[in-house]
Amino acid sequence: MIVVTKPGMLASVQDLGRYGHRHLGVCPGGALDVMALTVANRLVGNADGAAGIEITMGMCEIRFESATRIALTGAPFGARLDGQLIWSYWSVPVAAGQTLKLGGASTVQRPGLRTWLAVAGGIDVPVVLGSRSTDLKAGFGGHEGRALRKGDRLILGSSLLTPEQLTRRQFGALPPNAIGDDQPVTTLRILPGPEHEQFTIAARKQLCTESWRITPQSNRMGSRLAGPELKRKRAADMLSAGVIPGTIQVPPSGQPIVLMGDAQTTGGYPRIAVVIRADLWKLAQAPLGGELRLEEVDATTAQSAWNEQQRYLAMMAQGLSLMGWPSANASRSAAPPQETEEEGAQDAD
Repeated sequence: MIVVTKPGMLASVQDLGRYGHRHLGVCPGGALDVMALTVANRLVGNADGAAGIEITMGMCEIRFESATRIALTGAPFGARLDGQLIWSYWSVPVAAGQTLKLGGASTVQRPGLRTWLAVAGGIDVPVVLGSRSTDLKAGFGGHEGRALRKGDRLILGSSLLTPEQLTRRQFGALPPNAIGDDQPVTTLRILPGPEHEQFTIAARKQLCTESWRITPQSNRMGSRLAGPELKRKRAADMLSAGVIPGTIQVPPSGQPIVLMGDAQTTGGYPRIAVVIRADLWKLAQAPLGGELRLEEVDATTAQSAWNEQQRYLAMMAQGLSLMGWPSANASRSAAPPQETEEEGAQDAD
């Protein structure tokens, strides 16, 4: 069991998402960086889809009531275990009674907004509609359907690790994404959306040539951008249509919104573009107030970027297998289906 002694700004139980219920209006949700949670789970011997904790902006403290093993991925916010610095993308043994503390934005070791904590055995909350993820806006799933609070006690599932593996000295993995590249501008690769041609030539050009700022009104539902006004050729209402994480909608204000994991399943704003699946993690880590640029690519580039991430996971599985770690292939059943955001955005729902 673990105890939340300080939840920070926002911490919630998340797995890889709740799929197959869009027709009911239920969003997939789940970790905003699927790769980060998957890697963290593998480092502690969990199934890829085991539930972990997504922590936004650090300032979180967790006490471990029993010996276990943990891994942090994403932005670690100067994480310390009983005062000892621990690194992101490392698998670390934990003794009963130890406390993990994350600092705030000033202590982050590499650019980022969120971190993911995996614990051996996973967070054992009830499965709702096939997932343990917290749907914060609907108020179900996770721990009592809400963000974590001080004093919350979370039960852990049965670990696949042997007693020797639980206590094995710490080891690490290379991060799958270039989180530490220290670039001041976040660049997202995009494909044209279903209503791309409804916008003026000037607006389509501005989308990828101008800079955008991520406003404080952003959250797990979507990132609101501020920049030049994107104008349509003519004002016209449109029927609600399916949307997916990564969809870029443009409301009447002309200021785009990039949808994220907790976004609605349908929307009535024109969809000018969609962020390729391989780059969604960048948006989850982009800081509020930060500068954002969009770069149009083709479907081949989008698929190549996704394939590169899958090769990383395959190499990681091979390396862990050589160590005698639980097989990633055997634990793949909880992973989400291969939705095709970049190839099938027009008929996503």
